[in-house]
Amino acid sequence: MNLPLVFRLLSAISWLIGLTMVFSLPAAWPQFGGQAEFETRGFYALIVSIVLSFSAGIVLRYFGRGAPETLYRKEAMAVVGLSWVLATVLGAVPFLLSDTVYSAAEGVSVPMGITDALFESQSGFSTTGATVLTDIENEQWVPRCILFWRSSTHFLGGLGIIVLFVAVLGQGSAGKALMRTEMPGPSNEGSHERMQHTAWIFASIYCGLNLLLATILRLEGMTWFEAICHAFGTMATGGFSTRNASLGGFGSNAIEYTVIVFMVLAGTNFTLLYLTLLSKPGKLLRDPEWRTYIGIIVASTAMVMLVGIYLTTDFNQQGSLPQPQEFEVAFRDGLFQVVSTLTTTGFGTADYDLWNNFSRALLMVLMFVGGCAGSTGGGMKVIRHILFVKILRREIEHSFHPSVVRHIRLAGDSITDPDLPRNILVYFGLVALIFTVSWQVLVGLEPDSTWVAAGHPVENKLIDSASAVAATLHNIGPGLGIVGSTQNYAPFSAASKLLFTFLMMLGRLELFAILVLVVPSFWRVR
Repeated sequence: MNLPLVFRLLSAISWLIGLTMVFSLPAAWPQFGGQAEFETRGFYALIVSIVLSFSAGIVLRYFGRGAPETLYRKEAMAVVGLSWVLATVLGAVPFLLSDTVYSAAEGVSVPMGITDALFESQSGFSTTGATVLTDIENEQWVPRCILFWRSSTHFLGGLGIIVLFVAVLGQGSAGKALMRTEMPGPSNEGSHERMQHTAWIFASIYCGLNLLLATILRLEGMTWFEAICHAFGTMATGGFSTRNASLGGFGSNAIEYTVIVFMVLAGTNFTLLYLTLLSKPGKLLRDPEWRTYIGIIVASTAMVMLVGIYLTTDFNQQGSLPQPQEFEVAFRDGLFQVVSTLTTTGFGTADYDLWNNFSRALLMVLMFVGGCAGSTGGGMKVIRHILFVKILRREIEHSFHPSVVRHIRLAGDSITDPDLPRNILVYFGLVALIFTVSWQVLVGLEPDSTWVAAGHPVENKLIDSASAVAATLHNIGPGLGIVGSTQNYAPFSAASKLLFTFLMMLGRLELFAILVLVVPSFWRVR
């Protein structure tokens, strides 16, 4: 392991995070839409955090002096994995130094501890959107500039710290190794030979869509502060909001439909978006993953709307036909929640815990699907599910026709990579193992009193815990019951929050870049 080179690259990550914090400073001024007074507490917390980030970069740079330029796969995986650990720690500092309050016990405000700050920071960078903050609209509890930093972690995490790093600084031949490890999905080679050029394309499309969405949301009634924060949360498929009721707090149909469109775009492979911009929309329409992705949205919305919402409303019990306005509300709520869950964004406009069990179960199934490969969406990715079904079908046929050799085909082309079936099956098996073990650990860690204190039935503990694990492992954020769309993760113990933090990091980097960090042989010097 070439540790000096790892340290040198991590120093640039530290400086990048510190530089990003600078853009949150203007939110401390009243002119930015904050409270009447200058936010001294949040402003100075950010200043100290910036100094610490740059200082950490200097120290890491010192230990990385004289490092050779060649970056191999092992070092690339170390840089990617450690960069997210480093980002989590540095990103938590503003929450701690600003005494950000996450709850109130017996009328006394409780500032965030180290565990809560690490949870909130990783939730932002991993674009999960889970939160422990109970009242983000109270500027005495959460300074406006800290709230902006919270959304900024989505912006960084959505594109990927390493992708942005390669785009801005470039790393020559190292860029390819870094991009391979960072970009999600089973195919992460990028659309061009030059990885820095690819990173620039992704960064440009990502920033352009953020700017476009923020402008539209501003025209639809949001302040610039709200528009920028929600644009960050949407295009990163993160879900952090500036309202306690998430997007439902705005009560605007136009805003909801706008965000739906951009969530769908955020869950689409950015390479296909780039080709569409080059007047090649046929590539998008013919792509099997994107067509399956849209098909899942259409089918799931229909089922949720008809079975989940209509069957739980008064008009069904009265035996009358739905009115047009009821149909529109059911369609909008169902579509929004399906898209929000599938793309792993996690915004909410309705309390889906009031829907029937069929629709709640369907939403939980969507947590295990995710967006397209090469998108900012989390989850297991649609393409993996397509390939998994094809592999299973081939293996079933092989059981009664063992002499038949049949290649897996995708979009008319044969997949010749002999390792692909094994990689897909290993990934599915590993996800199932991590989910099962984490679920069991969470049930053991959390006493029944957690549910009692939160006002939720103890008998729902098993399904609520399963949804919490799925929502963090697949970077969705809200789950069911105690972590539903109108709830948060504040009731959980410090040990459970650390488990969730680890799961969020695992999910964002698709397991291996984090798991290798705990393997002793990974750190052996050549």
